Amino acid sequence: MKLTREAGRRESLDEQALLLVAGLADLAVSTLGSAVGTVRGLLRRSDAAALAAQAEQDLAARGRLVLDRYAAVPPAHLEILARQSLARKSAGEN
Repeated sequence: MKLTREAGRRESLDEQALLLVAGLADLAVSTLGSAVGTVRGLLRRSDAAALAAQAEQDLAARGRLVLDRYAAVPPAHLEILARQSLARKSAGEN
């Protein structure tokens, strides 16, 4: 498969998908390389234990936020309507 664009011809969906995957793979490799360099630098620090404990706390807090955001089930639509109806009825009775 030819990855270069010919004049006036649009890339096929397969070519676009391949380019996107290749770009994501390159981004992942470069990010991983940066992360490895950062970890090596952090391991050389004298306060590495305290830094690791803080990182653990930060990750746990982030995990809690993610779980709270996505795991909480919103009330059912009919339940909301029933509560609103009861609130209107009780407001009208007073």
